[in-house]
Amino acid sequence: MRNNKLKPLVIGNITIKHPLALAPMAGVTDLPYRLLCKEQGAGMMCTEMVSAKGLYYGNRKSEPLMATDPKEIPVAIQIFGSDPDIMGQMAAKVNDGRFQMIDINMGCPVPKIVNNGDGSALMKNPKLAGKVIKAVVDAVDIPVTVKIRKGFNDDLVNAPEMAQVAQENGAAAIAVHGRTREQYYSGTADWSIIRKVKEAVDIPVIGNGDITCAKDVLRMQEETGCDGFMIGRRAKGNPWIFKEILHFFETGEELPRPSLEEVVAMMLRHGQMMIDFKGEYIGVREMRKHVAWYTFGFPGAAKLREKVNHTETYEDLEELLQTYLKANPERD
Repeated sequence: MRNNKLKPLVIGNITIKHPLALAPMAGVTDLPYRLLCKEQGAGMMCTEMVSAKGLYYGNRKSEPLMATDPKEIPVAIQIFGSDPDIMGQMAAKVNDGRFQMIDINMGCPVPKIVNNGDGSALMKNPKLAGKVIKAVVDAVDIPVTVKIRKGFNDDLVNAPEMAQVAQENGAAAIAVHGRTREQYYSGTADWSIIRKVKEAVDIPVIGNGDITCAKDVLRMQEETGCDGFMIGRRAKGNPWIFKEILHFFETGEELPRPSLEEVVAMMLRHGQMMIDFKGEYIGVREMRKHVAWYTFGFPGAAKLREKVNHTETYEDLEELLQTYLKANPERD
């Protein structure tokens, strides 16, 4: 048995038993996938990011992004924007009982977001960032968290300052990705910046970047002292990562990776959940990218991806995956 235990993550008045967060990822962490990760032990869930302006102007694409299920509680809604008034108004609008927290995105590196002054563009303007955070905090009665990056670029590395701004304006926790905006997801995440943020504030700090397995969580814990651990890209097609981390911290043992049979069963269940949630036309098409993630590293995965891109019904998907399973009875 390990002496190292994962302590609960306390954010405001909310206690999260497992301090493992599923990072919000556009086009990935919709309701069906969050539920699968929750079943595997993810403790903190967050919606895909929602535009405050989109909500303000009644964009129909916003509402499906906000779908929740009681099984995933506690769940946060992540909103983005740089207008304090609109952010405050929309935070109040979504403070309707569906969400236990509100997360403000100040880390998204996508050009169309940054060029509007939103996402990680706010790393360049801590004063405005503080006004946005205060407006949201003042508008709601649930904890507000903020997700930031190491900085905007190598010439502006200011995560500790941004974290202090967040704390001063009422944020209940801060998540830090150890890369700058200019890095996007390339190179190696700088965990030392997470430690510096932890030293700069009293609120809980959630570390993000390059967590690929349980031993990475242990190493991040030791190197940074952070309170929570956010897993993003490595969770794509891999909801089991949360179960594996928890098992390691409880027993000191590493679980074997899931068999191809288990992976196919999960894909089919995921596909059915997507169809139930989005309808067959959209659900099957959106599963195509998930199948590519689930099967990465398996033999014949490239050919399978090519075939799955032509599936249009659940029956097509099921037949294709079962045929693939029979042709590859064991993992390479």
